[in-house]
Amino acid sequence: MNPKVAIVTGSNQGLGFALVEGLCKSSGPNSSVYLTARNAARGEEAVRQLRERGLSPMFHLLDVTDDASVAALAETIRTRHGGVDIVISNAAARISPDIPQAEQVKLFVNTNNHGTYRIIRAFGALLRDNVRFIVVASSFGSLRNLPPSLHEGFDVSTRSLEDIEELMDKYVALVEAGQAKDHQWPEWINVPSKIAQVASIKIMARQMRDEASRRGILINAVCPGLVDTEASRPWFKDMSAAQSPAQAAVDVVWLATLPAGTDTPYGELVRHREVVPWM
Repeated sequence: MNPKVAIVTGSNQGLGFALVEGLCKSSGPNSSVYLTARNAARGEEAVRQLRERGLSPMFHLLDVTDDASVAALAETIRTRHGGVDIVISNAAARISPDIPQAEQVKLFVNTNNHGTYRIIRAFGALLRDNVRFIVVASSFGSLRNLPPSLHEGFDVSTRSLEDIEELMDKYVALVEAGQAKDHQWPEWINVPSKIAQVASIKIMARQMRDEASRRGILINAVCPGLVDTEASRPWFKDMSAAQSPAQAAVDVVWLATLPAGTDTPYGELVRHREVVPWM
């Protein structure tokens, strides 16, 4: 296997940690797999744990809510490697059922949605041939989970990435003002956020379609399924069917390592290796 350069955002614990482990095992010798975290001590400890398992991840500080932090990682990748082969945008803010969502929505959207946008913009010029660019979302990210009155704002055939960014800022303002329900938005902020993530990846895929076809690039969102993590436990009473992070990572790593010459899936939300319909 040719050496790969891979990046996983938000990867010092949970699914992200398992993804780094899986990529280290599957990417071949001399590959550079970057474990990233916004806390240096936690990131370095995660790297130490993986090195004790005989793996060789690299650490880079990354806060996806900070433009300069994202740009610094992109510059490191450019100067060290000249490009990237695998990008998994996994960083996500936790939300709690015990705190009003109006108090959590701004950071949540800034991390999950604007963070996704920052990664797309920063690494768009660094994508090598046959790159696999993936955003970790969920099955909630289907337009079917919104009322028809809101569909136009997520028209992935005409909207730009910046349109989605602006729409989510307006959504945040409505939630903070207690007016989101009046505009038919779902009560749980996770649903619009995931839909916007998938919309962004579909727009990116549309905008890059010709180049991606020519260069073997695959761009997708992925739903790992229910994963037993500290972030998900407060929201689900029954976790008996949940996967461990290592189990959930298997299908995501599969999508991230599809061999050269593969042309599907492209611009889709994928769950357990099957496409989740947008509509």
